[in-house]
Amino acid sequence: MTAGREATDGAAGQGGAARPEDRLEKAVRAAEQALIEYEIAVETFRVEVENFSRLHHQKLGPMYARLDELDAEIAEALAARSGDPEDRRKADEARARVMPMPGVEELFHGWMDGDGLYPEAAAMLTDQSVRPPQRVRPSDEARKLYRELVRKSHPDLAQDDKERSRRDEFITRVNAAYARGDETVLRELSEEWAAGPVTEQRWPNKSEELYARLEWLSQRKELLTVVARELEEGAIGAMLRMAPDDPDQLLDEIAEQLLAQVTEREAELARLTS
Repeated sequence: MTAGREATDGAAGQGGAARPEDRLEKAVRAAEQALIEYEIAVETFRVEVENFSRLHHQKLGPMYARLDELDAEIAEALAARSGDPEDRRKADEARARVMPMPGVEELFHGWMDGDGLYPEAAAMLTDQSVRPPQRVRPSDEARKLYRELVRKSHPDLAQDDKERSRRDEFITRVNAAYARGDETVLRELSEEWAAGPVTEQRWPNKSEELYARLEWLSQRKELLTVVARELEEGAIGAMLRMAPDDPDQLLDEIAEQLLAQVTEREAELARLTS
């Protein structure tokens, strides 16, 4: 805290009215902290949505494929029994849903799909190691380390371009480690930040600069609100809301339901073809 700031605080403590700039500065600092907490919440949910989506595909994809194949075989068996052209049409449609259609993934030999490069392919091109998520939600310790790091190193706390650049690079590494749920790396990053240069926070003195800062924070919050809404309203986000306390367990429950459906379809197919 500067001597001028101390003098101001002293005058206020002696009964003098606080300057408008001081009240505005407090509002800016409060808004910054609120935005950081909001960003943490959005980012942690984004990681859960992404991990759930990947694990959903890895664990349940084969079951969905098996169900589609059984549906096609059942429709074909029904068409063979009835000889009805309408049943034949339905069987052809069911089989078409099973047959893979040429697309981006096939053209690029499994390196990418319509959404871009797979994480594994991107890692190969950048010489980075690939460790797919083992669970939807990182451990409690990883979440704690992540929140602490973001609160300390968030780019929004930078007061100049050089410091913002340093924080941007650091927070990118923090986000990547958290997405993998890597507690070891998060601890190393925490130590790295603690040992790094400590920059003195310099708060603007001019009211115009403070108002501009508040306006930027407001715009940033509006952008994050849009991102959060899209995540929540998406199919995966909706599924996560069904099990907010244990999303990993939800995958196991869905797998059990799909397995039961597979068993029912196999029994029906056996009846039709016996």
